[in-house]
Amino acid sequence: MWYTPTVTVAPTEPVTIAEAKRQVRVDFSDDDTILTDLIAVARNHAEKYCGALWATQTVEVEASGWQDFCHLPVTPVQSVTAIAYVDTDGDEQTLAGTVYELRGDAIVLKYGQNWPATQPRSLITVTAIVGAEDVPPAVKHAILLRLADLYEFRESEDDSKWTSFDSLLSNHRYY
Repeated sequence: MWYTPTVTVAPTEPVTIAEAKRQVRVDFSDDDTILTDLIAVARNHAEKYCGALWATQTVEVEASGWQDFCHLPVTPVQSVTAIAYVDTDGDEQTLAGTVYELRGDAIVLKYGQNWPATQPRSLITVTAIVGAEDVPPAVKHAILLRLADLYEFRESEDDSKWTSFDSLLSNHRYY
């Protein structure tokens, strides 16, 4: 079982403040703070909608056993920087990178390797750099559309209809 990931290095937003200003047709800096916040909000909304992380960031996520490694709880994964575990003697260890490799959304053993024994009921911690290296244009445009909606309509509105946001992101969902 995987536990909720913890962000250890903040996301690098896929949309710049200049792109946000161009989208909302603003050429002054008075609203830079709100636009910066709305970039994060719109990106977060797109990530939740798609089940994927679009901003590059470093996360730590804990698993209850090696069997969980066949499917990581975050996607896409750019690289795994460390795998830490507690051995049967109670000592913290870091798994050598020669033992495993990243394949898509899975961490698998390299040929001839075995997962080490762990202390019962201890957790295995994976540190990884996640997020899209290149955000698809449709996703970036959806983030900009959402940002513009949030900027223009600062109060609650009816979001129950299928929108351009939905249309742009529907082909980029991970299940």
